[in-house]
Amino acid sequence: MTMTDYSYIQENVKRIRIRMQEAAREAGRPDDAALVAAVKYADTDEVNYLHTKCGITDIGENRVQQLLERWDHLKDRETLRIHFIGTLQPNKVKYIIGKVCLIHSLDSVKLAEEIEKRAKAAGLTVDVLVEINSGEETSKSGVLPKDVADFCRVLSRFPHIRHLGFMTMAPKCENSGDYIKYFTETYRLCLDIWYKILHNNTMPIMSMGMSESFEEAIRCGATVVRVGRALFAKPEAIPENKE
Repeated sequence: MTMTDYSYIQENVKRIRIRMQEAAREAGRPDDAALVAAVKYADTDEVNYLHTKCGITDIGENRVQQLLERWDHLKDRETLRIHFIGTLQPNKVKYIIGKVCLIHSLDSVKLAEEIEKRAKAAGLTVDVLVEINSGEETSKSGVLPKDVADFCRVLSRFPHIRHLGFMTMAPKCENSGDYIKYFTETYRLCLDIWYKILHNNTMPIMSMGMSESFEEAIRCGATVVRVGRALFAKPEAIPENKE
């Protein structure tokens, strides 16, 4: 049987790691941003190669059904950290409790109530990020910037939810300066809320940036970037600074 050659994925990982390091160096910050592989368009064999051969331990799932379908086929699952990064419907929460290490997309009180209910029943504390709709786009989920502080206050009432930080997905931009604008504004808003309103003394997780914008996100303070197509595309199909 012919084995599929996935070595291009390893080259993509190396290329992306280098770009992440350079972005951190240019910003004068530590090279400590975590890479979460967004696997929405990857098949399970590609995910397993990424994990077992390339050392990627964090993957991000967008769809509950897709996560459940590949769950039993993931290799070395005990060393794999699965993040849920897509829009999460309250009626799907029960399927991922205990399977994911971090929900990036908490954006409503109704969803928080369901997570609290399911976490309590399972005897767990669920780690979450509050999703911010930084571009205030009607087609996207997320809490509007003006509502984030109040939402975080409400979230603090749920004992089985641990709020660790924030996530945003910037609008599709034509130039890097526009990404920087959105990421910088979101970063500053989050720090104000985290320290001045929530009175936390730890650094929040800041999940910002995807294939076309992870370098800008790192320059603006991202601690997690979610990269998908740039990891799985053939090298010749990936322009130097774009998806």
